[in-house]
Amino acid sequence: MPVVARPAPMVILLDDDTALRQALTFSLEIEGYQVLACETGEQLLDQTLPEADACMVLDYRLETGTGLDVLEALRARGVVLPAILITSHPKPDVHARAERLEAILVEKPLLGDLLLARIHDILPLQAP
Repeated sequence: MPVVARPAPMVILLDDDTALRQALTFSLEIEGYQVLACETGEQLLDQTLPEADACMVLDYRLETGTGLDVLEALRARGVVLPAILITSHPKPDVHARAERLEAILVEKPLLGDLLLARIHDILPLQAP
């Protein structure tokens, strides 16, 4: 019986910083992930998201609102995908809200492979 390859897991990326969004997209695609990159929360909220084999990486500070605002709207719609929030120097209320929305916090600057390690924990890639 032929082996049917599963599609690569998807990382849904929300970041309004074009350079960072492009760099993360490139890095994740090289790792073997599919990437759905969005510049705005509104753009992400307009997407039909997968129900499994995906996770979200959301920047906290966006031009309009926050990544947690977007995550809260998605959770209200029943989206239960794992989420990672990237931010600099989060205050205690950000920690508490992220925890309530079941988001993992990864602090900027994104040095080393911490973000990628968190994504691999959530979405391990299958060996070819």
